[in-house]
Amino acid sequence: MKIAFVGKGGSGKTTLSSLFIRHLAAVGAPVVAIDADINQHLGPALGLDEAEAAALPAMGERLPLIKDYLRGSNPRVRSAATMIKTTPPGAGSRLVRVREPNPVYDACARPVELDGGAVRLMVTGPFTDADLGVACYHSKTGAVELFLNHLVDGPDEYVVVDMTAGSDSFASGMFTRFDMTFLVAEPTRKGVSVYRQYKEYARDFGVALKVVGNKIQDQDDSDFLRAEVGDDLLVTFGRSDWVRAMEKGRPPRFDLLEESNARALHTLRATADATYELRDWERYTRQMVHFHLKNAEAWGNERTGADLAAQVDPGFVLSEDIGAGVTAPA
Repeated sequence: MKIAFVGKGGSGKTTLSSLFIRHLAAVGAPVVAIDADINQHLGPALGLDEAEAAALPAMGERLPLIKDYLRGSNPRVRSAATMIKTTPPGAGSRLVRVREPNPVYDACARPVELDGGAVRLMVTGPFTDADLGVACYHSKTGAVELFLNHLVDGPDEYVVVDMTAGSDSFASGMFTRFDMTFLVAEPTRKGVSVYRQYKEYARDFGVALKVVGNKIQDQDDSDFLRAEVGDDLLVTFGRSDWVRAMEKGRPPRFDLLEESNARALHTLRATADATYELRDWERYTRQMVHFHLKNAEAWGNERTGADLAAQVDPGFVLSEDIGAGVTAPA
């Protein structure tokens, strides 16, 4: 299952995504965790110290390797240099899976030990001083989008992405790559403004969206969010001594998390799992192609000097039935 956590800056989306990842690890589920936020805080939220977090390999810096591997023998993609963030897979492309090893994981993922097991952590890499004035952060998150485009995942395995803050996620088609999107909102007008933007943008793409209320202090806070977002409000998280200790770098055992917050995490997982029966791989592939053609016309063809529409394999549909190997059948 592919799950995104979004929300305005400071809403607590990284904290809640890290709690959800810990919850999945505690029940033994295979997890790939991806930090796609410009502020790279997911590693520390999962218990890494500053040096360990800084040493994580950046996907953005390994984009040529990622492209070369995913391209495989796809004859429609003439070279790795002509691949852009939206390039869809086709016959001959290499696909990635949550459980299987592959060179992308070898280069970009590192195991993080948590209560109950380990997760694979991948990061886009920070936006550095060298990028100022010459780069866009979406060029870094493009590595994540390309990875998701070539990912085949099944039930009871999870890819959890801590997304960029606010509505920046809509700068590409990556917001359509998820089975479930959890929008973290504080009980304030600013807190729900991103929800309204997300709801509006996602309306035409069938994005499954639920609101997770955070920093809830009393019933009035819950009532405010319910009045603002209606039935989209799924669960709320209140004050947490466990989180407070985690933010100080001294997290207790995860089974000591407050019962109410632990129940909320169970609800998040159950809600995400329920979307499995609603999967539509044809729509998923069609949306992938839609954004690829849009990007090709807007800037991709000019930048690469190639007709990127020719990369689309009209007979290819990404799905779990595509086979156990890493290469899509012809």
